[in-house]
Order: sequence, then C-alpha cells, then structure tokens
Amino acid sequence: MKKVLFLLISLFSLCLLSANAQKQIKGKVKDQHAKPIPSVMVSLKDKEGNTLGFSRSNEKGDFNLSTEEAGTDLFLEFSILGYEKKNLSLTDLSKNPEVTLSESQINLKTVEVKNRPRLSSNGDTLSYKTSDFSDKQDRSIGDVLKKMPGIEVAENGKISYNGKNISNMYIDGDNLLEDKYGIGTKSIPHSAVDKIQVIEKDQPVKMLQKNNTSDDVALNLVIKDEAKLKVMGDIKAGLGTPDRFEGNANAMLFNKKVKFLNNIKGNNIGIDPGLDLMAFNPLGSENTKPTNLLSAGAAGVPVLPQNRTLFNKAGQANFNNLFKFKNDLQLRANVSYLYDERKQVYNKSSETILAGQTFAYQENQDNYINPQKLRGQFTLNGNTDDYYFNNAFIAEYLPVRTNSNVFINGVGAFQSLKQDMFTLSNDLAYRKKLKSGNILHFSSSLSRSTQPENLDIKPGLNQDILNNGNPYNSLNQFLDLPTFYTNNFVSMAFPKGKFVQTYRAGFLVQQQTLESTLNKTQNSGLTELATANSLNDLKWLRSKWYVENVYEYTSDKLTASLRIPVSYNTINYKDSNHNLDENVNRFFVNPFLNIKYQTSPENYVNFAYAFRNNLGTIDDLYNGIVLRNYRSFFANNAPLSENSQHGFSGSFNFKKAIDMIFGNVSLSYNITDMNTISSFTISNNSQVRVVLPLENQMKSLGLNTGLSKYLFSLRSTVSAGFAFSRSEYQQLQNGQLLPFESDAYSYKAGIEAKLNKFMNFSYNGTFSNSINKAKGTGVSTNYQQLRQQGGLAITMFKSVFLNLSAEHIFTHQSSQPDLKYLFADANIRYKVLKLKTDLEFGITNIANVKRFEAINVTANSLTVGTYEIPGRVAMLKATFNY
Repeated sequence: MKKVLFLLISLFSLCLLSANAQKQIKGKVKDQHAKPIPSVMVSLKDKEGNTLGFSRSNEKGDFNLSTEEAGTDLFLEFSILGYEKKNLSLTDLSKNPEVTLSESQINLKTVEVKNRPRLSSNGDTLSYKTSDFSDKQDRSIGDVLKKMPGIEVAENGKISYNGKNISNMYIDGDNLLEDKYGIGTKSIPHSAVDKIQVIEKDQPVKMLQKNNTSDDVALNLVIKDEAKLKVMGDIKAGLGTPDRFEGNANAMLFNKKVKFLNNIKGNNIGIDPGLDLMAFNPLGSENTKPTNLLSAGAAGVPVLPQNRTLFNKAGQANFNNLFKFKNDLQLRANVSYLYDERKQVYNKSSETILAGQTFAYQENQDNYINPQKLRGQFTLNGNTDDYYFNNAFIAEYLPVRTNSNVFINGVGAFQSLKQDMFTLSNDLAYRKKLKSGNILHFSSSLSRSTQPENLDIKPGLNQDILNNGNPYNSLNQFLDLPTFYTNNFVSMAFPKGKFVQTYRAGFLVQQQTLESTLNKTQNSGLTELATANSLNDLKWLRSKWYVENVYEYTSDKLTASLRIPVSYNTINYKDSNHNLDENVNRFFVNPFLNIKYQTSPENYVNFAYAFRNNLGTIDDLYNGIVLRNYRSFFANNAPLSENSQHGFSGSFNFKKAIDMIFGNVSLSYNITDMNTISSFTISNNSQVRVVLPLENQMKSLGLNTGLSKYLFSLRSTVSAGFAFSRSEYQQLQNGQLLPFESDAYSYKAGIEAKLNKFMNFSYNGTFSNSINKAKGTGVSTNYQQLRQQGGLAITMFKSVFLNLSAEHIFTHQSSQPDLKYLFADANIRYKVLKLKTDLEFGITNIANVKRFEAINVTANSLTVGTYEIPGRVAMLKATFNY
C-alpha cells in the first residue's frame, strides 16, 4: 500500500513539473472585417517546418496551444479553406497575437473520388479518367464521352457540358480541329486518351488569362505518352446488300511538334460524311448575307437518325495538320473536299385554315441532289504572355446541283437548280502587351463572295398568275448576290487589379448587288419577262462607324462585364427598275450586361441583359418578284426592316464533382418590336410573300433544366431534362392579321448502365408536346410524340461482342390517326488480336420498314409527309487498327 501511494505521489509530482515546464500560446484569428473565424488550423512549427503542436480556433476565433519549446525560430501557421495561408514568427511567447486572414479564391486541389470511376478537380478544370468509363465494346473517344456524367453528345456529334455547348475540343492543349471536332470524336481511339479535361472559363489567349471573364467551356483530350510516339489509325472496308459499300482510312499523330488527323471515307449506307465538317459554334459576323435564296422546294428530312433516311453515295477527304515552331508559333492547315449524291422520294399534303376556308395542296417529289464542298483554311497563330497573333485565310467553293420531278395537285413538272457559292476571306487579329501592362488589339476582316443561282422549271407552272391562263414551255429564275465586306477596329485595354477597361473604335463596310431575272419561254420559243415586275438590280451599300466601351471586373466570387457599343449606321439602296433610291441613317446604343456570381466553389448563378437594334438585309428590300421555289413568289413593298429587342436571361449551374452530380436551370425572355411584316397570299397552288410596313411584336419565353448523376452502386450514369418554350407572334395571311401562340414541352431521360462485367445497357427517351393556337379563330392543334432508343452491348466471349439496338416512335395528333414505328438493328464483332483486325457483321432495319410518315403542325396548318427510306441492309466489314 505504501508502494502504491509513493508511486501515485511521484506521478503527480512529474505532472506538476511538466505542466510548469510547458508554455501557453494564446491568440485570436479574425477576417478583414474584424469578425472571428472559427475552425482555423493553427500549427506551431520550427524553422525546418516540423510541426511541434497544433490547435483549432473556437467560435470566437480564440486559439490556445501548449509547447515546451523555447527557441526563437518558431512560427505559427494559420490555414483554412477560403482564406490565404499565413505564417507568424514568435519572438515573445508571452504575447497574445491577433491574426487577420484575407479571403482567397477557393481552388480545389486535385480532389479525387477513390471509388472507381475517378474524377479530379483543379480550379476551373475537371478531369475524367478515360479508362474508368470505357468498356471493351468502345472504339472511339466519342463512345466514352456519352457515358460521362455532365457531358452530353447529340446525334449530330455536338457536345455540351452541364447544359452549355463546348467552344472547342483541344488535343493536348492544341486547337487542331477548331469547332469542327466531329471527326475527332469519331476517329480518335479512346485507348490513346489518358483523361478528358473540362475547362470552364476557357480563355485561349494567354495574356488575357489573368483577368479572365470568359464564360466558354472547352474539352481537352490528354493523350497518353506512349500514343504520342507513333502514327496510329485504322483502315475499314465493308460490302453489303443490296449493293452497299463503306470505306474509311484514318491516320493521326499527336506529338509536341506535329499533330495531324487525316481521313478519307466513302459510303452509300446513309452515313453523311459532311457531318465531320460541321461547325458547331461558328463565329458571329456582321456580314449579313443570306445563304442560297432559291430552292427546289424539297421537304425536310423526317425526324429520324440520318442513317435511317438517307439514300446517298458520298465521299470525303479531310486533312487537318498542325506544325509548331519556336516562339510559340503554329501553322495549321484544314483542307477538305466532300462529294455527295442523294436521292429523295416523298409525297406531302398540306392544309392551311383561314376564316372558314381551307387551302390544300398535294405534292410528290423525286429529287436527285448533288452537293459538293471544297474548303481550305490556313491559320498562322502565335500566342505568348506578351503578344497574340492569328491570321486565318479561307477559300470555300460550294456547288450544288438539284434535279427534281414534281407533281403539284396532279400537275407535273421538272426542276433543275444550279448553285455555285464561292467565298474568299481573311481574318487578322493582333494583340500586344505594352510595358505599361496595357494591351493593344488590332483586328481586320475581309471577305468577297459570289453566289449565282439558276432555277429552270419545265413546263411553266402557275399559268393563271404568269401567263394569262395559257400553257407555256418553261420558267427560268436567275439570281446572283456578289458581296464585299470588311470590318476593322483597334482597341486598348487597361488592366488594373481586378478591373479591366477596354475602349474600341472601328468601321464596317458591306457592298452588295442583288441581280435577278424571272423569264418565261412560250411554246413558240419566245423568251420574255414572266411579269413586268420580275427584274431586280438592287445595289446596297452599308457602313457602320462604332466605338465600344467595355468594363470588366473579376474577383474570387464575382465576374461582371458591361459593354456599351455606340454606332452610327448608314445604308443606301437603289434600283432604277423600281424608282428606288433610299438612304437610312441610324444612331444606336446597344448595351450588354453580364453578371456571374460564384455561390460556392462549384456552383454559380448568371444573369444577362441585352438591348439590340437591328437593321434588315438586302433580302428585305427587292421589289421585283423572285421565284424562291416552284410554288413560292417573294417580293417586298416596305421600307428597310428594323427591330429592337430586349433580352433577359438567367441560369443556375451546380455540380458536386466528388459525388458526380451535375445540374443546370436556365430561363430566357425576349421581346422584339418590328416595323415590317411578311404578308402571305395562299392558294391551293402557290404562296406569294410580300413584306409590308406594319408594326408588330414577338415575345418568347424559354426554360431549360438538366440533371446528370453517376450512380456508384449501379455503375450507371443517369440523366433527365425538361424544356419549355412559349412564343407569341402575328402573321398576315390572305389579308387577315392573326395572333398566334405556340407552347412546346419536352421531357427526356436516359441511362448508360453497366449491368455486369460483360453487359451494358443504354436507354434514351424523349416525350414532346406541342400546342399551337390562332387567337380568335378557334383553330388549334396539339402534337405529341414519344421517341425511345435502347441498346444492349454484350461481351459474349473474350473477343466476341454483340450489339442489339431498337428505336420506337409514337406520334399522336388530334385530327390524325396515331403513327407507330419500330426499328431494330443487330451487330456482331470478332476482334482478331494477333492481326489487330475487327471483323463484324451487322443488319440495320431488321423489320424492313421502307416508308415513314411525319407530321408538322402550326396553329392553323397541318403538313403530313410520307418518305421512302432505306429498308433492311446487311453489311460485312473488316477494320485494321495500327
């Protein structure tokens, strides 16, 4: 007992000695507004950085830690998420320091999801590990992108991230393809890509990255090191029945100095190679010139994937090459040529209801369309912290030939349409950072184009309108629209801390001539003007002098931009054939405000307001009749069209990367006031449009939501979305001014699921509901459609893969019978590993559906079209990978 008592007394004495030897360090932590900061990690460290003790501040900001150290080389380290880290040297341990921490931008440093699949976030960049989302069945990087939460790939290849379209797809940081990235997602093997980075606030100009107000989103494909060392690609050849073929050859290299992706392909199985040349985000331009004005009047394709509807024979060569030199200089060449032959057979019936009258026409068309596209773009780019230089020279030639047999209400005719658009353009941009830190910017754009069009119709149609009711031999419409355009400006940006002021001044000139002649040829061979008013020689000269003030503010949470462009616009247009000689002078102020607030490290809200004044184009002014297609006559009898628009938009984007959940909500509202309206005179055989002076207004409201989530337990990516749009506008038809209302609802849901190690399942469903009303007439239409797509991918053996897919379309329209279609496909593939070759056999449209009916409705019209589509096709293909 005495020994125990002695031991306790000894231990108590040692504790007292130890307590007396330790020293207390007390203090307080507060923010810049003198408010206490709780939960701050306070670490005591020596000069080598070794931690000797630590504590956390309480709710009042007070901290307290003990130490036995007495050296003078000690310091305290204060750290907490959202504030800058701070060190404080300890010269006197008896003093109670008060420390002030400054707020800082929250930069998420490589937060990783430990359970597969993995996501990592670093600031504004989110990285997906490609191998975590890919399967043995996948071939290209596009196959894998569809499975990643937050990323959506449309049927045409367009990619969006959390509801926002991407601006570019980089390959190891280089912009090889610009926004024509479709060829990249289809051709680049997923096994060559280490990870896919989503870059928010993408700003490719290096000198602008410090004060970055960009709202763009881009993808960057990070190529594996071993894939950079060699040329890779594949060669595909396929034959099928009835009389089908497909061929494809890809070659690509992605190293530091040279990148290229070159492709040659051809097929007649309904695949449009021209989609590889589609620009998903073309740059806006004030070179307001219409595309081809004439057409054969062919109906649009039905709402089906193109490979189910297209009769084609197409070939394409697409070469994309990038060379990198010293001083961050790059030369890029993008050259492509497309040749296509298409056939289209359909019949269409249309009804328009006006004040108790119904105008109807029935047409059948058998079309042969031969579009071609030759395009070359050569870009020289230099991009450093001190200067930015970019010059893009583009040459483009777009010949199109269309031959069409058409029957309108039982009357037959043959159409021949020739169109040859040719464009040369050059865009130059130069930025230089001066010694003062200010940035000088110079930009110059030049463009010259011609677009002759020639439409022949034989025999002549609409003889009651054009030939006093007498039959005649043929009708010819010729039109050309040569255009010269230039836009030049110089600006100076003044960065100062979080603010950037930019002042810009420039001028724009556009010169055009619209030449057109509508001739008729009598059965006697005499050629003359179809009407006294069927000639145009309209000359147009538009100039714009403008200054623009831009004020930008960027902080950790708030990004704001205010643009105030002021312009003086002059337009002169004249045509001696119609005693037309007018001058228009307008002074415009078109402000734009955008505010983005980071509500949390991963979530933000955005608000924008824009006011715009717009002037019409030369297409709104020609007085002479132009036969736009076999049954549509267009002319104008109004001053230059003008409109002003107020636009409001707001959005909320949220994500939680560690949980792989992404969502977005956006709302927009626009009001447009116009001074002219298109007046349509409709009959059973023709439609005449004349632009008239009449003030009217259009309102539109849009709501879009989207949600995407990866379910770890089910190894699945699920998505859902809802969209609503409403528009109110007026139309002038047969002298009646009709107010219209149109509401459209869309609901969609999808899943990409990995059922087990050898089976994957996918499903996408979309339900749309359209309600259209013509106020005061009692006329309304309701259109509903459910479209479902499903697929099952099965790994039968180690190198044998089976794919089954189906598509179901159900359409309901109140005055028409329901339409139901079911398409099914099957494909089996055997991978010969030793030969690096895939052998596959596939059948599309197993049920051999050869006709498809589609409905298009507006408030007072109904159009029903029946299309011939390719039936069952069987293909045997071999693909060699290298």
